[in-house]
Amino acid sequence: MNDTPVLAVIGGSGLYNFADLKDITTLEVDTPFGKPSSPITIGKLEGKPVAFLARHGIGHVFPPSEVPYRANIYALKSLGVSRIVSVSACGSLRESYAPGHIVIPNQIFDFTHKRDRSFFDTGLVAHVSVAEPFCAGLSDILEEALQQIGATFHRDATYITIEGPRFSTKGESNLYRQWGMDIIGMTASPEVFLAREAEMCYTTMAHVTDYDVWHTSEAPVTVEMVIQTLIKNVTIAQAAIQNMVKAIDPDAHCGCEDGLKNALITHPDFVEPGKLDELSLLVKKYLG
Repeated sequence: MNDTPVLAVIGGSGLYNFADLKDITTLEVDTPFGKPSSPITIGKLEGKPVAFLARHGIGHVFPPSEVPYRANIYALKSLGVSRIVSVSACGSLRESYAPGHIVIPNQIFDFTHKRDRSFFDTGLVAHVSVAEPFCAGLSDILEEALQQIGATFHRDATYITIEGPRFSTKGESNLYRQWGMDIIGMTASPEVFLAREAEMCYTTMAHVTDYDVWHTSEAPVTVEMVIQTLIKNVTIAQAAIQNMVKAIDPDAHCGCEDGLKNALITHPDFVEPGKLDELSLLVKKYLG
């Protein structure tokens, strides 16, 4: 059987504790962008290999701005992963998105300013298309997986990623609502963009933990509020992941695997040799 993971899960370490997860191994991976947030755990669900990575590190030691996003995506790519589901907490900017609900966003607004957003910089430039940043096919699989367990979820929302680590002021939260944002979090960007550059399918299972701070009849968000809701939703997340693994066809294609096809703009004669070596995993099918 092929040992390449059919799905990678980026989220909290509590997601790994599946009763049905078998043949568990832990891999230490290094990348040109440093080490990922945590060792990568690989086990089998439904007889298929699945990879798990703790976004904030074991014990939650990395704040959102300092998560090694490039190393995380590169490490998963180096293991042959082609599909990622991100499991994260989010705040609701809509009355109808209540705590305990799950949101599958289809759009993102990047409001961060301190992060490395791309694998490509001086020496090898690329302009990747992200008009539709999340993989619709993988999001469909996630939607079906949530339907099967009777979870309350919403589809096609816009996720605004803020820098953090602090929560929003009421003025900021109300402005985001005026802009048409639906949910708010601190980690979807640049993950989703890096996944596209790495030609990987990416979807988000965002668990609503609070109403941010805009809601006049609800308490402002706190860390305790977030943790309590996430703990309650671990079972839902695990069941959804297991259903996704059942449904994934490893041989299916959706277009994400060609994300760099028309994105590389640096003339091959001017690509820095060191940069080509660094990014060979991502560009070798285009630049040899």
